[in-house]
Formats: sequence, C-alpha cells, structure tokens
Amino acid sequence: MPSHETYMKEALKQAKTAFEKEEVPVGAVIVYNHQIIARAHNQIKALKDPTAHAEMIAITQAAAFLKNERLKDCDVYATIEPCPMCAGAFVLARIRNLYFAAKDPKSGAAGSVVNILQNNKLNHRVNVKSEILEEEARSLMQEFFRKKRSLQGFLTT
Repeated sequence: MPSHETYMKEALKQAKTAFEKEEVPVGAVIVYNHQIIARAHNQIKALKDPTAHAEMIAITQAAAFLKNERLKDCDVYATIEPCPMCAGAFVLARIRNLYFAAKDPKSGAAGSVVNILQNNKLNHRVNVKSEILEEEARSLMQEFFRKKRSLQGFLTT
C-alpha cells in the first residue's frame, strides 16, 4: 500500500507542472481505494478562471471517475493548505481525509486563518493531517514567488 509521502510526491509533480506553466505551484491528487483517480494543478491563468484551483479540478475529475458527486471514501493530497473555496468544496463533496504539505498563513481554511473543514456547524467534517513533505512544497512556492518578484523588479526598472 502506498504511503502518504508517495501520494504527496504525485501532488508535488502536479505543482511543478503548474510552476513550469507560470501558475502558482499548487498540485492535488485524489485517492480512492489506494488508487489515484484524479491529478490536477492550478490552471487559473490558463483557463482565465479564478476557480481553476488544483483541488477544484481534481474534485471534478474524481466525481466524473466515480460517477458520483459524493466522494465520501476519497482522500485528497494537496501541496498547500486549501483556501476557503476549496475547503468548502471538500465539505460539500464529503471528502474523507485531507493531507496537505504546507500551511497557508494568509488564506488557509484548515486552521491557519479559518477552519472550514472541521466546523461543527457544517454537515460534514474532513479529517486533516498536515506537514507531509512540507519543506518541498514550501520551497517550490518560495521559489515561484521569488522568481515572480525578481521579474517584476526587472520590468519596473
């Protein structure tokens, strides 16, 4: 049976694809019965769609694969803590577990800013485990924004 690190490495591959396409490097995979049924990376710029987050695209793929809008026996592996939109989608899809690499202190909705995933007022709660391959995900994100800032500085001089 593959480990959490194995699945997170697959999510990191997706994040690297996003990086190469100049998208914010976030990747996600969804696992059902120890099999990856969805893989996605951010495509916000490419699709000109503010909802085209890796997690949202992966949810759509997984629902199509299972032919069901409920993903109750599925686990998500994401390279960064989900935003409120993605966390809300996890609740609505009835995701069982979320495993993520790095926390997002600016918009994380799994405890950093808010905790949508385990809010007792909602009809479903998602189990959460964080900091799986955290350094790899954090480094990729830092490199992306460092590169972006250096390009912006170059363009403004």
